Amino acid sequence: MSTTVDPSALIRAREPDPAAMPAVVDQVALARLYGEPLFAMPQDLYIPPDALEVFLEAFEGPLDLLLYLIRKQNFNILDIPMAGVTRQYLVYVDEIKARNLELAAEYLLMAAMLIEIKSRMLLPPRKAAEGQEPEDPRAELVRRLLEYEQMKLAAARLNALPQLGRDFLRAQVFIEQSLQPRFPDVNVVDLQDAWRDIMKRAKLVQHHTITREQLSVREHMSIVLRHLQGRKFVEFENLFDASKGSPVLVVTFLALLELAKETLIEITQAEVFAPIYVRLAYTQA
Repeated sequence: MSTTVDPSALIRAREPDPAAMPAVVDQVALARLYGEPLFAMPQDLYIPPDALEVFLEAFEGPLDLLLYLIRKQNFNILDIPMAGVTRQYLVYVDEIKARNLELAAEYLLMAAMLIEIKSRMLLPPRKAAEGQEPEDPRAELVRRLLEYEQMKLAAARLNALPQLGRDFLRAQVFIEQSLQPRFPDVNVVDLQDAWRDIMKRAKLVQHHTITREQLSVREHMSIVLRHLQGRKFVEFENLFDASKGSPVLVVTFLALLELAKETLIEITQAEVFAPIYVRLAYTQA
């Protein structure tokens, strides 16, 4: 988030020249201050600090502010004067803490780190192994600042590259096509492939036609009577022709039932499970 710099950036408006201000005419208000009309220009025009503020710089976080303070005063980042930098940093933190406590929390954490480093530098350094220099309390902070500066410079270089929509626009040119349509060329192989696709689709679509066969019971009654004529007995199964299909078998069976109903034939059986015979009925003289 963008924040402010040091409190010295606050300014006040200069005192206006009374001669340049218009006079009060017929008690008409010259201006309004907090909703109240002003009928005369005040001699001491004072703008409260919360009414007008000018912020000269913006920072993206504690490391950004710390790097700004170091580079602004040409300090060596490998040998940071912690006392001066910490003092300036705390002044800025006090300013933003009075305006945005939630934003100041992140900066306060860095302030605590700076104070810790400063206090460690005032203490005698820890003993190191032979041939090694004592650890500098500023080493970790310097490493973080150098990494942050590298990332910031890389981001600035990327931002300097031309960007679509910011630095240039994509060219769009309308070219009127010829009114004469141009069809693609078709060779023999394309026709063969198209014909194969049609044949494949045709195999997937099959039609099944159902027709109604006209069968007459009366006609089959005549057929049965002609079959029995001149014979003494005919076995029941011999009256049916299985090769003609089940519809003909059903109609033939119905014809036998109708003949038996009209007493034109006789259906006999000698005993249980014996063969069934059919014969013409005897007629009375």
